[in-house]
Amino acid sequence: MHRTVALSAVLITVAAAVVVSGPASAAAPYKGANTAAVQEDFNGDGYRDLAVGAPGAANGAVEEAGAVVVLYGSAASVSPARRAVITQDSRGVPGEPEAFDGFGASVASADIDRDGYADLLIGAPHEAVDGKDARGSVTVVWGGPSGLTGGATINPVAQFGRNQTLCGFGMGLATGDMNGDGSPEVTVASRCEAASYSGPFSRTGQAASQYREWRFGARGAVMGDVNGDGRAERFWLPGPTGGDHRGPVLLDRGPVDSSDPIKNSPLKLPSADGHTGRIGDVNGDGYGDLITGIADDGTVDGERGAHKGGEINVLYGSAHGITVDQQPRIFHQGTPGIPGAAEVADRFGQSLSTGDINADGYDDVLVGVPGEAIGDRAFAGGAVVLYGSAAGLTTDKSTAYSQDTPGISGNAETDDGFGSAVHLVDLNKDGKAESVVGIPSENNDGCIWIARGTPTGPATNGSSSLCGTATGLTLRGPHGLFGAALPGAQVTF
Repeated sequence: MHRTVALSAVLITVAAAVVVSGPASAAAPYKGANTAAVQEDFNGDGYRDLAVGAPGAANGAVEEAGAVVVLYGSAASVSPARRAVITQDSRGVPGEPEAFDGFGASVASADIDRDGYADLLIGAPHEAVDGKDARGSVTVVWGGPSGLTGGATINPVAQFGRNQTLCGFGMGLATGDMNGDGSPEVTVASRCEAASYSGPFSRTGQAASQYREWRFGARGAVMGDVNGDGRAERFWLPGPTGGDHRGPVLLDRGPVDSSDPIKNSPLKLPSADGHTGRIGDVNGDGYGDLITGIADDGTVDGERGAHKGGEINVLYGSAHGITVDQQPRIFHQGTPGIPGAAEVADRFGQSLSTGDINADGYDDVLVGVPGEAIGDRAFAGGAVVLYGSAAGLTTDKSTAYSQDTPGISGNAETDDGFGSAVHLVDLNKDGKAESVVGIPSENNDGCIWIARGTPTGPATNGSSSLCGTATGLTLRGPHGLFGAALPGAQVTF
């Protein structure tokens, strides 16, 4: 028997936002701030919605200010006719568009004010704040019965980034209910240090409580329930370090105690590695499993990174969570059964997402391979689906996709970056997750590919592509980068 596990997302041009409401909203808001019914449903109509970051989009004459396009879900999935375009020039959204802010470089969602509607979290890690270049910022845009409207700034905690530069606050975002009170916690990662916020949040963006995790740098985080107690665990992902190029994985054990920094110090999982991550139940036992990606296969100071071409690691949850002695299962393009050949700089695992594509009760994993060469077209990119089973993640029926796959529109071209971001999400409420793949360097605007889930996997026939200009984005620089960020996990530079 498979038990459903509520999982949380990780954890990365235009005038005022255009909000187009979807089908009639729910008569009353859903209860519970982090239930599956609420996650990513910004207008409360029962369908999950899709947020797509375009950090290179222009805002009028302002180059690469950035934007986020929200496509509202329905029984017919999503279309550009039902969208909201969010920028720092949108009514009620704080800040102002500035060149190269990268607004939309990361996106996540949770109902952080507990009104029953998911809210949209947006990172702008390149934004200059208080005279500090690339200090970074995070904005929340509030969900409601008419969709997304208004917003607030989630300010860094006191002393964040003190005596440090180019922190990139907001380069990673993750949400999850860690204490079971129905108010999700929000984690904001950066190049300097991390910040934790506990809800509920006020409409001014003020959290009920917050703290600065200054004991280490954390470029990423992932949250989800790995021990079945109904509460999310948090894993910090500092990224490559001087002593661990593959990237340590640290289990959060509580806030910093200023009188004793060692108290509650995160627990390092000695066999685990990863630069980005996601939690899903790939073996259907009711416990979330931690999947991490290591795309960097280079060597630094004699220390090896990932397997050639990149890799993902899987650690299985249990009633005891993920234990320190557990050895991960490692998958890469040299693993028998995984299509493709492992080549240097393929970046297998730069992005990943979990969801049940075929409705068999096991979460599957969609892995981005944005550096994959297709024929002689370098960095055209690809994506690979690995399926869950009672025995865990398996290579059985694993399938690779690229823009040369029959049924997928367009053609694989050099430097397209297909797979730079990926997301699995059930947009039409049929019980099967759609596969969404970002192609941020396609043409000048960037595109996404969307394929509905079926019992045999993503359906290429009838799949669709949507590009940034079709959503109303405008361009002034070389790339709008529509599709560079999705709610699935990806490395944000």
